[in-house]
Amino acid sequence: MSLAYLAQKSAHPARQAAMQSIEAVQNKDRAGWLGMWHPDGLIQDPVGVSPLDETGEGHRGIEAITAFYDNVIAPGDVRFHIRESFACGNECANVGTITTRSADGSVARCELVMLYCVDDAGKVLSLRAFWEFDELMAGYF
Repeated sequence: MSLAYLAQKSAHPARQAAMQSIEAVQNKDRAGWLGMWHPDGLIQDPVGVSPLDETGEGHRGIEAITAFYDNVIAPGDVRFHIRESFACGNECANVGTITTRSADGSVARCELVMLYCVDDAGKVLSLRAFWEFDELMAGYF
């Protein structure tokens, strides 16, 4: 499914925020992506302890989210292929594949589920991404 199709599929605020977030990441729109977040937002990408989050508690607040963008998202090229999207309440779960290309041109991909939660204004309160760190990293070696 295309991101445009999913964004138009419903006026559901969580789905729209999720699709806008994905588009901003793919287009390297730092300001647009950061502008979507609630000031006390939380990103867990991936959920749990990993080299990207040594405590497993995530990155809370706009300063930590900005650092996550600058250190994790910005250095490479990230693409998403969303196969399914489920919006309920103030949340949206997207099922798909992430493909990343590092600065040296190495490509890796893995399956993922991204769960977005938004407030009444459509600001992202949380993004919880479920994917296996070792699976993605294995693609680089």
